[in-house]
Amino acid sequence: MGIKSIHDLKVYRLAFELAMKVFELSKKFPKEETYSLTDQIRRSSRSVPINIREGFAKRRYENIFIKHLTDSLGSSEETRGWLDFALRCQYITEEEHQETDSGYDEVNAMLYSLMNNWQTL
Repeated sequence: MGIKSIHDLKVYRLAFELAMKVFELSKKFPKEETYSLTDQIRRSSRSVPINIREGFAKRRYENIFIKHLTDSLGSSEETRGWLDFALRCQYITEEEHQETDSGYDEVNAMLYSLMNNWQTL
């Protein structure tokens, strides 16, 4: 049972679901945040699965694949930073923050693992 498509990668599926969760959470942000926090958190959260996907498409080139996974990791951490702002501004609850942040913690662990074991794809 090998990895035949991007949808076979658990890290991609989780990152995509987290981006959708961030989208839903950000719907309740105030209008004055539309072009700042809302836009930033949506972009960074979507960048996580998209970089995994782009890297997967170029996986035969190790350096390019690893670069995209590294970019994905950076976007994950950026999203976590925006989640901290959303919590501090009281746009999301502590529970929403904890659940989403934990999800990104899991994504990061999987990204590190994939970077170190990418040849097994």
